[in-house]
Amino acid sequence: MALALPAHATTLKPYKDELFAYPGIIASEGEAYKVVDYHEMRDINARDEVPERRAQGKYVSTRVRGVQKELVLKSPVGDIRHVAVGRTQGASVITLYLHGQGGSRRQGVDDFTFGGNFNRIKNLMADNGGLYLSPDFPDFGEKGAAQIAALISHYKAQSPSAQIFVACGSMGGALCWALAGDPAMASTVSGYLLLGSLWDDRFLNSPAFKARTPVFFGQGSKDTVFPADKQEAFFRSILKKAPGYPARFVRFETGTHGTPIRMVDWRETLNWMLSAR
Repeated sequence: MALALPAHATTLKPYKDELFAYPGIIASEGEAYKVVDYHEMRDINARDEVPERRAQGKYVSTRVRGVQKELVLKSPVGDIRHVAVGRTQGASVITLYLHGQGGSRRQGVDDFTFGGNFNRIKNLMADNGGLYLSPDFPDFGEKGAAQIAALISHYKAQSPSAQIFVACGSMGGALCWALAGDPAMASTVSGYLLLGSLWDDRFLNSPAFKARTPVFFGQGSKDTVFPADKQEAFFRSILKKAPGYPARFVRFETGTHGTPIRMVDWRETLNWMLSAR
């Protein structure tokens, strides 16, 4: 596995873009808001060898496992088990994935579920001299947030020039918002991705909001856990309070709770965030 780009890289080079690009745009409001044409029969059944369990081989490259490690960070707030893919020192960019209720660090490095989209982010980080992290954490409250902050601080010290992006699936979004409210993390994290996740009005007065940290929302229109209309209303409240704020919303029409994790275009989203900072 070649770790190709130096630490100052600001654009992720392509990786299977033709397979992971959004299948079609039904409606849009510039670049800030898009409605994506999503169909379960095409985007799950025709994409997976075993629907929701195993993506077709063309979506996956398992050679990235050669730079994947199971690690434990011993910190003042406890041992933090995590999987690291790519450069643990001198990384050009760092992306973390925080799972939702009932998940674990293994979800974020499963090569074949969610249509191979976790395999794509692993390869994007590794091929661009970056680092991908998928950690365990004890809860979605103060202790969990403290451990994720400790993990971020540790790897930021190992890669001082790296921009850091945190993607939160479902209930993991509680940790994204907690980090956004932490002044130390506001100066460290360069962007948040909320994938089928929740909203938090406290963000509008947070250090991250004041720093204009980019935020991406991906939501299925038929999400019954966190309704898309409520997340969209929160997104629009950000733009109302701060016109021109670097926020984007992608609505996957007919998609359900897990759809954004399967369908988010990692490269497009991260390249936008890299250019916005």
